[in-house]
Amino acid sequence: MEISTSSNTITITGNIKTPSDFQNIKTRTDLLVSQNKEITILIKDSLSITSSVIGYLNKIVLKDLINLNMKIGNAQLLNLLNDLHLTSVFKATKV
Repeated sequence: MEISTSSNTITITGNIKTPSDFQNIKTRTDLLVSQNKEITILIKDSLSITSSVIGYLNKIVLKDLINLNMKIGNAQLLNLLNDLHLTSVFKATKV
């Protein structure tokens, strides 16, 4: 997995699957959240997302009141978020 940030956007390329991927996403997101109340996460091609990432993103939306917009490149991942009833929470849309 590769991750980059620009302004208030995080771009993730590759599959999100390891604990270090979670730590990387959390570190980058924490930095953006400290400066922005609205962030966008673009997940270009990951097939899945770990439960730790889902839990962390849930926390920043529901507890920290961050306005999260998630842009998903893979239909399978968008379907997973829909099955978990998270598309509205994360404002997830297909790119």
